[in-house]
Amino acid sequence: TLSQVVLVHRSSFSTGAGHAAVTQDPRIQVVRTGQSATLRCTQDMHHDSMYWYRQDPGHGLRLLHYSSATDTTYKGDVPDGYSVSRSSTENFPLTLQSANHSQTSVYFCASSYSTALQGHLLSVQKDGEALVGA
Repeated sequence: TLSQVVLVHRSSFSTGAGHAAVTQDPRIQVVRTGQSATLRCTQDMHHDSMYWYRQDPGHGLRLLHYSSATDTTYKGDVPDGYSVSRSSTENFPLTLQSANHSQTSVYFCASSYSTALQGHLLSVQKDGEALVGA
């Protein structure tokens, strides 16, 4: 019998300023379950921080792993089944150690000079509603 096939789709971003970019290649990758796969990400802007996210239908971006500098990596919110390395400022590959169907997703890599690792919660209330946290 044939093994299940996992589809991994990735996208690329450009800052629009010259040729500066975060690049992922190839754009589409198909692997069989149980195989390992590496998703390559490079950036040419000398950013210290790099991030890997996945986005599934009906969900927002979920942080897998991130790096604040060369040889410094951290686990994100959903790191299981993935590993990363950061041997240079430019490269931040993501490896699926043993691909399974639940890892079929859209993967995004990003970079920045710095980041806030906690976000803001904004609650918008209708007129007349009690303000929570005020």
